[in-house]
This record gives sequence, structure tokens and C-alpha cells, in this order.
Amino acid sequence: MLAFFLPLFLIFLMIGLPVFFALLLSPGLLLWLNGQERDIALLYRNVYNGMDSFPLMALPFFVLAGELMNRGGITTRLVEFSQALMGHLRGGLAHVNILSSILFAGLSGSAVADTSALGSTLIPAMEKNGYSRKFAAAITAASSVIGPIIPPSGIMIIYAYVMGESVAALFLAGIVPGVLVGVGLMVMVRLMADKYDLPKAERIVTAGQTISKTEAGFSFVLLRINFAGVLFGLYSAIAAILASSGVNIAVNGWLVFLVFLPIAHVILLRIRRTVSADFRIICKKAVVPLQTPIIILGGILVGVFTPTEASAVAVGYALVVGLFILRLLKVRDLPGILMRAGLASATVLLLVGAAVAFKTVVSLSHAPETMAGFILGLSENPLVLLFLINVLLFAVGMFLDAGPAIIILGPILGPIFVDLGVHPVHFAIIMSVNLTVGLATPPMGLVLFVASSVSGERVETIAKAILPFLAVEVFVIFLITYVPAISMTIPRLTGFVQ
Repeated sequence: MLAFFLPLFLIFLMIGLPVFFALLLSPGLLLWLNGQERDIALLYRNVYNGMDSFPLMALPFFVLAGELMNRGGITTRLVEFSQALMGHLRGGLAHVNILSSILFAGLSGSAVADTSALGSTLIPAMEKNGYSRKFAAAITAASSVIGPIIPPSGIMIIYAYVMGESVAALFLAGIVPGVLVGVGLMVMVRLMADKYDLPKAERIVTAGQTISKTEAGFSFVLLRINFAGVLFGLYSAIAAILASSGVNIAVNGWLVFLVFLPIAHVILLRIRRTVSADFRIICKKAVVPLQTPIIILGGILVGVFTPTEASAVAVGYALVVGLFILRLLKVRDLPGILMRAGLASATVLLLVGAAVAFKTVVSLSHAPETMAGFILGLSENPLVLLFLINVLLFAVGMFLDAGPAIIILGPILGPIFVDLGVHPVHFAIIMSVNLTVGLATPPMGLVLFVASSVSGERVETIAKAILPFLAVEVFVIFLITYVPAISMTIPRLTGFVQ
């Protein structure tokens, strides 16, 4: 009888019951009808147990960091920086929208935050520059799915918690797929530019840029450290390649980094002479905000802190930047920010707790074994099964939010494909990217409704305009699925995956 929990759950969703209550009521009702009152107590106790987890503390901290950065004026700076880099291209503001989403992803990790923050800025600007409102809303919604793919990512934290994987490995595995989605969307915009006569941005760099001496000093130092870090990364990659060939370079890493610092300074001075003063200031104003993903990933890679500790560091950095460096964040803003972050975090954590309790009934009903037998009965070819599972995940993503879908389906599908030879981290990325794209997929994609709210355009209109961009994202999903190196190379090079 417990096998009917999933159909009952879908019925509750279709009649409009909130996901949290549907996750608890459908198994609870069946357990009561089955005479398993003790298991009902276990079910609802697991709601709290599901939230009581140290790794999950990263979720509210990353949400809070995103709120602090957004309130601190970061969105405008990222848009100006993207405009300076991409605005001169045909369909320039569409490219700016996509690049802003890539940069914003490293700050918030949320598709909804991306759509809301960037949409309110870019959709009116795109409409003013000759784009149709439906196109502007569609590209904003389509590019926002990059947010949960590029680290930090809330859904990857959830997946790692449920499946016992390394958060750091999933974060690193998401970098290339996220960038690939962004590049694919840019290619589609370029293909559409001539057909739909997309306008070219008139002004690339806003004139009369100013920056405080404090921020300019921080940007000066951070730019050189970052550039030296890039050179050191190239050096480390070359050293690793030589080591695999039997040639070992035994030089202290910190000494090499110190040597690269003056080299970075000289290179940046030469670049400085080739650009305008306003362009330089726009770039400098983007340096301090864009340290957030560098601090998060750099700290994790070096081993200074765990992903959960990195989220707390991100909050501390966002506070320092907003209050003392950019000075756009005021102490009186903090209660409102904390309230919004608390509400958003509570929503996610309640869903996680309910989904963990839901998973208890999944195990009691032996649904994983039944599903495994059904899937393996369709084909013995892993490539065919991966195609079918992508179709299933895409369909699920149309109706169910990524977090609950991962907690419900991860324990069922993950072990099946690991037994077929798919690496756990690879399958995690396949599942995460697929369900993330579902956030922008009609009929129930959450970011479609957010984009509709921000733009004032009907959801049905945006859904039609977004189809070419969804086609690109589906293509990237299959590319990630059948070319594991796309997601697995960085985790392997950094030693987080063997």
C-alpha cells in the first residue's frame, strides 16, 4: 500500500497543496491507513532531524551573503562591468544579461535572486534600448539558471547532504557546466541577432566614473594578488604535467607566488595604458565584489576552511565590503536583510526537512528497488538509460522544485547509475543541472513566474520566447551527460575526485 505515496503526492500537488504539506501528508496518510502509527511519529520526527545538520548551515549563510551583496549595490556594479566588456556586441544588452548572471552566480547561487535582482535592472534597460519585453524577460529567466550551477550552489549543498558526497567536489564540478550554459546562451543570442534585428548598445562605458580612495587601494592590491594567483595556477598545472612525465620541480609554492606578484604588477601596468580611465574604474569597482567566489573556492581548495565555514566567511566579507569599503550598506538595513534571508532560508530548510522525512517512507516502501528493476528492465546500455533518465528529470523539473526533487529522487536514482559505472559526482551534476533548468521550464518553472512579476509580461508569453534558450540548455545537459570530462576535470586536477 505504501507504494501509492508518490501518486498521492502528485495528486496533492495538482490540487494546489503547498509542497511542504504534500510531502508530509501523502506518506502520513498512507501510514495511518496501513496501521503504522509508530512510523508516523518517526516520519514527523525526521522533519527536525533533516534540518539538524552542520553542512546545511551553509544554506542560510549563503542566502544571507547574497542578500548583503545585493543590498550593498553589487548588482549595479556587475551590470556596469558586464556592459563594459560585452556591450559593444550585436545584441549587447542580452550578452550583458548573461554575463551578469554568470558573475552574480558566484555571489548568490540562487536562480530566483538572479532573476529578481538583475531582472529589475536589466529588463527595463533592454526594453528602453529596443528589445521586446518578452525577449528581455526570457533571456533573464534562461540565464538565471546558471546561478545554482556555478558555486556556491544551494541545490548542490542539498545533494551532497542527502547523498553523502563532497560539497567541494560538487562545487568544482559545476564551474565548467555553468560557464558552458552561459556561452551557449551567448551563441544563441548571436544567431538570433540578425534574424530579429537585435540592437547594438550605444554606450559601452558610462562616463564620469568615480571610486573612493579606500576601494581603489583594495582593488589595486587584490587585482595583483588575483593575477599572481592565475599565474601560479598555470605554473602548478605545468608542474603537474611535468611531474606525470617524471620531471619534478621542487620549489616552495609561496616563494613562486611572491615571484609572480611583481610580474603581475608589470603586466597590469601595461594593460592599464591600453584602456580608458572610465573603463579602468569600472573594472576596479568590480574587483571587491568578485572576491566572494574567489574567497569561497580558494579557501576550500587550499584547505583553510570547509564549505560550511566558507559560507560564514562570505557573510563576514559581505558585511565588511558593504559597511566599510563600498559604504552603500547601512546598519539600519540589517534587520530587513536578516528578515528576508531568514524567511528564504526557513522555506528551503522546511522543504529539506519534509523531503528527508518523505525519504523515510521511500525506503520503507522499497520504491528504490522497484524503480531500479524497472529502469534496468528498459535497457542494459548505460548510454540509453542516461538518455531516459534525462528525459525523466526534465519532466520532473517542470513541476517540482529542484531541492525537493533531489531529495526524493537522488536516493532512488543515484545508486542505480553508480552501479552502472557512472561516477557519483558526475551523476550529481547531471541531476543538478537538469533540475535547475527545470526552474525555467514551462508550465511551472519558478523563475518564469518571478520574471513575469518583475517584467509585467504574461507567463505564457515568456514561456514561448524562452524556448530557443531552453533548447541550448538541454543540449548542454546531454553534452555534460555523455562527456564526463566537462564536469570531472577540475575536481580531478584539484584532488577532490580520484
